[in-house]
Formats: sequence, structure tokens, C-alpha cells
Amino acid sequence: MLRHILAGIVTGFVLVVICLTVPERMPAAITTANSRKTAPDFTLNDSKGEPIKLSNYKGKIVLLDFWATWCHGCKTEIPWYMEFARKYKDSGLAVIGVSMDEEGWTAIKPFVSELAINYRILQGNDATAQLYGGVDALPTTFLIDRDGKIAETHAGLAGKDDFEDGIKKLLARSSAGLSGRFVPAALLGAN
Repeated sequence: MLRHILAGIVTGFVLVVICLTVPERMPAAITTANSRKTAPDFTLNDSKGEPIKLSNYKGKIVLLDFWATWCHGCKTEIPWYMEFARKYKDSGLAVIGVSMDEEGWTAIKPFVSELAINYRILQGNDATAQLYGGVDALPTTFLIDRDGKIAETHAGLAGKDDFEDGIKKLLARSSAGLSGRFVPAALLGAN
């Protein structure tokens, strides 16, 4: 009897330790190039009414973010994406935000203006969300490689470092294979 009680206590202790040490959500890992799926192409309008086609960004690393003005996690991530857009634009990163606000530009434009968002914002729709698996959670963010393939997916709020690490890896990998491209040592993990 005492043995069963001790075994139960040890098992309970081990489970508590595991629960306390494992993060709530493991960061998404960059998928290997040969296992990546092509990002579904779409055409959506920007705030000026210009049609923007995702496939026109082939050759760039794309951070594609599905978001909404009412989404608290989105409001946390947007400043990070603004920083990434500034920091990595010259290295080949394009950030695209797809707003899923049902109120449309009436809600989106003031929000974008207030935050001074420095990357392209598009008005999304259910059809586009379905192309990306339904986008059941906001924010949902995809990192797309230079070949137009999805390298990483984050559903829900993720850590800033998770995104930046993924961006750096994609920029380093794709730059290393391009002739004449300089890869900054910082992108390769050097100090």
C-alpha cells in the first residue's frame, strides 16, 4: 500500500515538473525546404483600392499576417512586424497584413493611421482565409520563403524572438544560395 502511495506521489511530482518546465506553446519550427507547401495565391485590395497579388512577392521572404483591429494579440505583434519591416526590408523581407475586420476599411484605416503601420495592409475575406486553412485564430502568421512556399506557421500570439529567428534563418538560407549576395554575420549567429 505504501509503495502505491509513494509511486503516486512521485508520478504527480514528475507531472508537475513537466507542466512547469514545458512552454505553453512550442514555437513553430522552420520546415525543411523539400517539405514546404506552396502558399496559396490571392489578390486583395489595399487601402487605395489597388489589387495586390501575393505571387508578385516571389523572390522575397514574406511575413503574411492575418489580423483584426479588435484582436489583442494582433495589437501586440503589429509593432514587432513594423520593426521587422524596417530592419529587414533591404535584406528582402516584405510584411503584409491581411485584416479580417468585417467592418472593412472603416475600421482598418483609422487603426493603421493611428499606429503608423509601415507595411502593406490588405482587406481580407473568408475565401482568402479558407485558402490558408480557415484561419480559425487571430493572429495567424505565415513565413513564406523566396520560392513562395510556407516555411513556418504561427496560430495565435507567438513570441517576438520566434518570428525574428524564423526571418533570420530564411534570409540566411536564401541569401547563402544566391550568387553575389552578402550575408551579414549577425544573420548567421555571429556576434
